[in-house]
Amino acid sequence: MSGNTLGRLFCVTSFGESHGPAIGCVVDGCPPGLDLSEQDIQRELDRRKPGTSRHVTQRREEDIVEILSGVFEGRTTGTPIALLIRNVDARPRDYSKIKDMFRPGHADYTYWQKYGIRDYRGGGRQSARETAVRVAAGAIAKKWLRARHDVVVRGYLAQLGPIKVPFKSWDVVNSNPFFVADGSCVAQLEQFMDELRKSGDSVGARITTVAENVPAGWGDPVYDKLDAAIACNMMSINAVKGVEIGAGFACVEQRGTEHSDEMTPEGFLTNNAGGILGGISTGQNIVVHVAVKPTSSIRLPRRTIDKQGEPAVIETHGRHDPCVGIRATPICEAMLALTLIDHALRHRAQNADVVCPTPRIAAQAPRSVIERLRAAAAAENPDPEEA
Repeated sequence: MSGNTLGRLFCVTSFGESHGPAIGCVVDGCPPGLDLSEQDIQRELDRRKPGTSRHVTQRREEDIVEILSGVFEGRTTGTPIALLIRNVDARPRDYSKIKDMFRPGHADYTYWQKYGIRDYRGGGRQSARETAVRVAAGAIAKKWLRARHDVVVRGYLAQLGPIKVPFKSWDVVNSNPFFVADGSCVAQLEQFMDELRKSGDSVGARITTVAENVPAGWGDPVYDKLDAAIACNMMSINAVKGVEIGAGFACVEQRGTEHSDEMTPEGFLTNNAGGILGGISTGQNIVVHVAVKPTSSIRLPRRTIDKQGEPAVIETHGRHDPCVGIRATPICEAMLALTLIDHALRHRAQNADVVCPTPRIAAQAPRSVIERLRAAAAAENPDPEEA
């Protein structure tokens, strides 16, 4: 199987299966001298791990990370960093009854067609269990980005099924089980999830991830666009079926006068581009939205076929998230950070000596400037009805 390595200069190669002895990864290309401990990584893993609330899978994995190499006396050495997370609550017997059938919405059928063999224990390699090592590697990327460039990568759940959750404050995101930025919505979300869990069904979610303080100039035009790399890496997350940068599909209804982000000496007036133009970062916040599909493993009867191609009915029992999007926020953060560190190192390798005479403008113009310009525009183009 190929396709297990992410990145060019900051490379992450993952291994392991959902119900095997362990999962892990090798991080190659991390710059030397970064202060790094297992606790730095563990903090991120604790945000993602299962069993943290009644609304997610009750599989009890502590996801304790072990650093096997690449760190000496608390600092990265520039050599490969090997990370290991042992599986301690695997239950392969939960899948023995359905090992000869294909779960609708899962990769069971496609894996079987491609390889002629598959690990049916929780999906094996195709399981979202693998995302734990992405979060572990992402913790290293997040720490380097913050230390070297003051880049902060964080995210929140913006929609759970039909419930849209407005953004109010980053302060509450890590203090509730949904990673929402509006604490007043938690009770509504809990009631919705309790009813959903009782019904045996599942639902999707929308996650917004933001990278702040990203310098202008990261990314490459044409085939190596920064937004193309972000979209590719986000789409590699299990159950993600859609990615938007900035305004995303909303740009279809926008006019050019609305969508193009005007610039003033004081800064950009809007950020519909999501912080990227021509595949290169603008210096604004990079804003990414992903759509996570409903969990495919549900206990309700579903039509399928068996290995002989005969019709069958399948019911998936075991410990599954009724909404995998609830735990997806740390994963999306990790994938954005891994993309950014790779492009940061590539930019440093080729363009570190570039000096541009044009001063860099602020990511966002002051509110007073924006309001003044809006008032001036309104005076020049008054509302016909009011006139």
